[in-house]
Amino acid sequence: MSQQRTPSDYIYVALDTAEAAKARALVDALRGKVGGFKVGMEFYTALGAQGVRDVLGDVPIFLDLKLHDIPNTVAGAVRALVGLKPKILNVHASGGTAMMQAAVKAAKQGAKSNRVPVPWVIGVTVLTSLDEGDLGAIGQSIPVAKQVVRLATLAKDAGLDGVVCSPREISLVRGACGDDFKLVTPGIRPSWAVRGDQKRVMTPRDAVAAGADVIVIGRPITGADDPVSAAERIAEEIEGVTV
Repeated sequence: MSQQRTPSDYIYVALDTAEAAKARALVDALRGKVGGFKVGMEFYTALGAQGVRDVLGDVPIFLDLKLHDIPNTVAGAVRALVGLKPKILNVHASGGTAMMQAAVKAAKQGAKSNRVPVPWVIGVTVLTSLDEGDLGAIGQSIPVAKQVVRLATLAKDAGLDGVVCSPREISLVRGACGDDFKLVTPGIRPSWAVRGDQKRVMTPRDAVAAGADVIVIGRPITGADDPVSAAERIAEEIEGVTV
């Protein structure tokens, strides 16, 4: 991680809305106050690629579409998405080695044909809304932390740039995958915010101190009466622990 990054650079705001006007207002207000914006399935399903272009423009984007299909289908999707110039895009690590390798190759191909930078291709490990009980219910009788490390290692071996993991697994993934492996962490809740449906959470300051490269924050900023003040408050909280 660069020593020149500012605290706000770590913060990506989740645009979890299907309303273009609401998303645009947030982008306009927070532009330059945060490192980028996360576009998820709700936004993309409602507004599509053109919505991304219209609303986000040239700000850094994390396309959080969690691609998971056969390798050829995922490769085609990645090639198409790279044209939107995302900084980060993701696939499910549980899709397997061949699928992840296809995504990495397609990202490079798409970047070359569109003459844009190659995005980080990262793997989703275990969703932050899940815990051991949830994994057991779907037949994965394994501790969450162990499953996260297993999938992160698989992702690294497949050539991915990093993974999405909860902040509680940062140190474990760092130990298994090294300092250059990118860690994007949702499940971030300031001490003054409501936890909501997230189960494996951590404060912004603690997550960055643990080694997160990007922290994804939604409702504590987007649901605040003053989103700009909320973002600035979070940046102030992580001041001094960024590297």
